[in-house]
Amino acid sequence: MSRNSPVRLSARARLRRILCGGAVAAVTLLVAACAGMPGSDYFSLGSPPPPPPPPQQPSAVGAGQVKVALILPLSGAGNAGLAAASMRNAAEMALAEFNNPNIQLLVKDDGGTAQGATAAAQQALAEGAEIIIGPLFAVSVNAVGQVVRPRGIPMIAFSTDANVAARGVYLLSFLPEVEVERVVGYAVAQGKKSFAALVPDNAYGTVVQAAFQQAVARAGGRVVALERYPLDKAAMQDPIKRIAQAARGADTIFIPDGADAVPSVVQALAANGVNPRRIQLIGTGLWDDSRMFSETQLQGGWFAAPDAAGFRAFANRYRARYGQDPVRTATLAYDAVSLVAALVKTQGPQRFSEEVLTNTSGFAGIDGVFRFRPDGTNQRGLAILRVTSSGGQVISPPPKTFSPGT
Repeated sequence: MSRNSPVRLSARARLRRILCGGAVAAVTLLVAACAGMPGSDYFSLGSPPPPPPPPQQPSAVGAGQVKVALILPLSGAGNAGLAAASMRNAAEMALAEFNNPNIQLLVKDDGGTAQGATAAAQQALAEGAEIIIGPLFAVSVNAVGQVVRPRGIPMIAFSTDANVAARGVYLLSFLPEVEVERVVGYAVAQGKKSFAALVPDNAYGTVVQAAFQQAVARAGGRVVALERYPLDKAAMQDPIKRIAQAARGADTIFIPDGADAVPSVVQALAANGVNPRRIQLIGTGLWDDSRMFSETQLQGGWFAAPDAAGFRAFANRYRARYGQDPVRTATLAYDAVSLVAALVKTQGPQRFSEEVLTNTSGFAGIDGVFRFRPDGTNQRGLAILRVTSSGGQVISPPPKTFSPGT
């Protein structure tokens, strides 16, 4: 069959070609989030300086017929407002790069609060919004969901807290559970069967602990020891010693934390007789941090994260347009707008239906393929990277597609 031969495609196949084949005006749908940080739902975005700035005035971007609301904490205190401004820029950049999108973006400020999010959602619906993009924080996502779900209006939100996902409330962020499943599955595929874990004693640790225990059980491995540790370096010594003793029966140690803690934890493990050359260290996307790569004891460790090439390309375009670096979450807004624009262009009246949004073939993005589950959570195609002194080295590339039955 020649390249120009007419081919009849189903609606789903057409969607797959446009969203995964990069045929939307040569703009690949890009999806990214807090790789290298789990997100504002688990970690503070910074110390908020009082008082907060006044609410941003609402605005509209674009002149299309389909109205789409973008709800962000534009006047949020601390770094929340800075992140929101970068995400708004990215959303506008998506509109500029898309080929004649038939959408009008209704930009709303929730101030980083549930009350502000409720008001923003009510205003957006009154103005005719057919879908909501955002908000950023779990408390705001929950508030908006209570407004829009009874009216059958879907939303694509940015929270990393899977507890706020629901039917019609789809999370575009990188969920810690997905990273844990990927790295544990890879470890078992490499012959690792016995796992120990040192988990931070915080909200993020609670999430990844549950995901870790479930992932190990599903993969046919076993957890021989698990300890929670506080951030205080002196207080973390006792749980580290217990894991060091138990590690004699393990071939892998899971440490799902960031650069503020992991180097100290690994050094303490080594001081208690754990040889990181003989036992495999694994972690989550929090390991994707330059401070981790300079830690000698971590060399050879494995972690799950997106391949960074897509974000680098996005950041280059963003810098050329705005003269500054984007926040890591900026691609969330870019990709949500790009996805919505593509659905408007290709899917007609069913553009925001559950069937379309939960297409099992998924969509292509800057950080790999992704798809929404009917329960509002997501799956992503992540890479496995090895810690090296020059950065994360991809040792297992991300999948390019999803199998519809998986």
